[in-house]
Amino acid sequence: MTPDDFPFRDTGEPARTGAPRAGASAATPAESGTEPAAEPGTEPGTGTVGPPRTPVHERHVDGFGTVRVVPVDPARDTDLLHDWVTRDRARFWGMREHSREQVREIYEFLDSLPTHHAYLIHRDSRPVALFQTYEPSADPVGDCYDVQPGDFGLHLMIGPADGTPEPGFTDTLLSVFLDHLLAEDPHRRRIVAEPDARNAKAIERLRRTGFGLGPEIELPGKRARMLFLERGTHLARARASRSGPRPTSR
Repeated sequence: MTPDDFPFRDTGEPARTGAPRAGASAATPAESGTEPAAEPGTEPGTGTVGPPRTPVHERHVDGFGTVRVVPVDPARDTDLLHDWVTRDRARFWGMREHSREQVREIYEFLDSLPTHHAYLIHRDSRPVALFQTYEPSADPVGDCYDVQPGDFGLHLMIGPADGTPEPGFTDTLLSVFLDHLLAEDPHRRRIVAEPDARNAKAIERLRRTGFGLGPEIELPGKRARMLFLERGTHLARARASRSGPRPTSR
């Protein structure tokens, strides 16, 4: 398989890619649990060979643990990603039938793009979520709505559950990642998401985090519901949450 087989193209101009063309998924939240001891020479929590990666963002959340945002390394993370994206619970991610090699090649191509990025979210060194970002003007979604200066796109998938559902788990991860996106670039004025319109759980999760509903649009492979989070809305909610208890919703 080559990049020409993917639902996006490298044309020499800003790529309009889906990378992959999927929406906010996370059918059930990943959970905390006792982390197994890493094999010698492996990164803790991943089973991939090599030293721990330097996070692009890290924050300790009282009563929750340390949340670390690390870039996906396609060579090291293929097994983990393939396991996650091919489960039934990840059906809205759009990669359930992909082989291990296809998953690796997609994330290798994604890693080559300056406009799209993928990250693993770790909780105390254990990978618990996959987040992807994109510039709407370089993505098919940019043809479906009026892109505003400062718009920045987001996909998320929470890893498979491992234990009893934990109140506030997904909301905490999403809040920390949003903090990172807005702190990374002060010119980002609005976060854009477009989950599958049938994915009621993902839509509700985003609304609970401050996103407002937008229109339904047609994208390659799915009908999507657009949602938007204004920078000021998130910053106000973040200030309020840090002065009070952690959210109790999942």
